[in-house]
Amino acid sequence: MKQLVYFLGIGGIGMSALARWFQANGHQVSGYDKTRTPLTDALEAEGIAVHFEDAVDQIPVEVRQNPGNTLVVLTPAIPKDHQQWAWLRENGFDIRKRSQVLGVLTQGHRTIAVAGTHGKTTTSSMVAHLLHHAGVPSAAFLGGISVNLGSNLLLPPAGHPEAPVVVEADEYDRSFLTLHPIIAIVTSTDADHLDIYGDKESLVESFRQFVGQIQPGGTLLINHTADPSVAAAAPAGVRVIRYGLSQEQGPELYATGITAQGHEFHFDLHGPLGTVASLKLAVPGFHNVENMLAAAAVAQLEGVAPQALQAAVAAYRGVKRRFEFILTAGTPAAPQVYLDDYAHHPREIEAFLRSVRALYPGRRLRVIFQPHLFSRTRDFAPGFAESLSLADEVVLMDIYPARELPMPGVTSELILSQITAPKKSLQTRNEILANAEIGTDFDVLATVGAGDIDQLVPRLKNILHLRWHGTQA
Repeated sequence: MKQLVYFLGIGGIGMSALARWFQANGHQVSGYDKTRTPLTDALEAEGIAVHFEDAVDQIPVEVRQNPGNTLVVLTPAIPKDHQQWAWLRENGFDIRKRSQVLGVLTQGHRTIAVAGTHGKTTTSSMVAHLLHHAGVPSAAFLGGISVNLGSNLLLPPAGHPEAPVVVEADEYDRSFLTLHPIIAIVTSTDADHLDIYGDKESLVESFRQFVGQIQPGGTLLINHTADPSVAAAAPAGVRVIRYGLSQEQGPELYATGITAQGHEFHFDLHGPLGTVASLKLAVPGFHNVENMLAAAAVAQLEGVAPQALQAAVAAYRGVKRRFEFILTAGTPAAPQVYLDDYAHHPREIEAFLRSVRALYPGRRLRVIFQPHLFSRTRDFAPGFAESLSLADEVVLMDIYPARELPMPGVTSELILSQITAPKKSLQTRNEILANAEIGTDFDVLATVGAGDIDQLVPRLKNILHLRWHGTQA
């Protein structure tokens, strides 16, 4: 493995996990990103050099002078006209996509890969946490910051170089096809990334290819709502276990006795690997119960006993920006709550808001949503409108473009015009903050989206803390 590693897009959640792995294993790591964020600040604090200008002279001198001893790791989010990328190509550097590097790093390891158009970050963090808490030596590359681990990377303990590796398997750009897992989870195969795939059938075909790469003697855990052709693509000898919330839906792995008690969801797990009673999940949401069913089954496959599994589930605290409680006040009878969630697909938003409604029945719910990508807004505007209409009030921000250029006629108004909630509006950041200071008619506030809406969170938290508690946060 090459000594110097240079990242184009080092601040991405998946890229930063790889950067931390290389840094921990003695490589000299540096990188570029477009914007300074708390994550790039953390990387710099860990001794990784990061810069934010797309200029060739910003690439460290030792990297420029050593193409033969440098690995360049590339994120798909880097635009094709990027100056540094062009220079590195022209000068013969070894440039690999993040997914290719992840495929190389997991070769020879017992890989546990979690795929799905939504739910994969939470579920992979659950698997990593359950194994780690139960004392199973393991490693993990995650697509979010695990609250329990305090990171998106779990390194194997000393003396266990062959520990199983938990990997979030990303379907974007068919990245997950570099993996050959012994255990795979498929959480969902809903249409998404149609800018890459063109249509849902092409997306489903990539999932069939992924499942076809499960190693002999392995196991596939697949959500009962997934396209049935994906499960059918499992190689001969691979065990297939379908999972879902209710036995009535037909899965072999399911939950009973699901109840919401405060912020906790309580349930019993039933499946072909055994029954585990009295599980208590402190990260609420029916979708999270479903995610935990799959994660717990992986822990069972890895030898975690029922009592240890109960303790590990109870200790799970989630992932940053996945049903994250930012601020709570009031009383049980009249709660005041601020939540933040990364949901950016209509089905994710629906699952999140239905769970919020279950936790706070009858309370007034205000949602601030930032659409992510022009193409996703174009493809799913009716679905976004339907799911957001579960709220009492919806505030839309402008579309976060990410890797895309604007598309004629595609704006947040496409969604806004179809929302049926009693109140709806399109607001700027400054208007959102000003209205929060004035005070509006809600008990529960949720910021939702995968763009840079998270930059509003600390400011909204301070405003609401002052309103609800009389002091600054």
